Amino acid sequence: MKIAVISDIHGNVQALSAVLEDIKKENCEKIFCLGDIAMAGPEPAKTIDIIRDLNNTLDFTIIQGNTDEMIANCDNQMLHVLAQANPIMANALESDAATIPDEQKDYLRNLPPSKNVGVEGLKILLVHGSPRKNNENIFPNMKLEEIEEIIESTDADIILCGHTHVPCGYQTNTKQTVINVGSVGRPFSETPKACYAIININKGQFEVKHNLVDYDVHTASELLNKRNFKGADKLAQMLIHATSRYPQ
Repeated sequence: MKIAVISDIHGNVQALSAVLEDIKKENCEKIFCLGDIAMAGPEPAKTIDIIRDLNNTLDFTIIQGNTDEMIANCDNQMLHVLAQANPIMANALESDAATIPDEQKDYLRNLPPSKNVGVEGLKILLVHGSPRKNNENIFPNMKLEEIEEIIESTDADIILCGHTHVPCGYQTNTKQTVINVGSVGRPFSETPKACYAIININKGQFEVKHNLVDYDVHTASELLNKRNFKGADKLAQMLIHATSRYPQ
């Protein structure tokens, strides 16, 4: 069985469409989505609609990302705290919360924060950041002891995560596999390609690969720039060439 795992779409319809086409070509039978559907992207509401349609038409499993939770529960206190750390992301959140319909916010609010899935005898845990927190980072080149501490609460064979927008993977001494699937819609990379992962499971054995997919990044960038909240132009440029995780 081939399973596609996507995460961190961030309102990028062009990237999502290209990845879904690639998933179709790969003949994947299931799709897992690890959240962060809409925030700070070119077309947040349209992206939510596409995801909800997938949820109704395919073998599709989705959990909530930290920014999905933020959009659903946005208030002045949250905006104030975020503005202290990153004013542009606070502006994006304020714009998203003002334009995304309440019915879509309810959808984001009611997504599960994590999910355990069984496939061919394997225990698979879906999280956004880590098993401990939806905004905890699992980056490349971390110490294996640190990864083992982060996942010690779970006995899953495979832990799937996103959040950092940087793909990576670990095999622990407890024979658990941790896979960060990267970002579909806002890859933290100098190469503007959408990223997702494919798990190929056969009789309890599995292989994992990350796919990089070309998409119409210039249209996505133009659409984001036109949203006109303060800093949208910087976020738009990051779709083309990301030199830092967040805009400055």
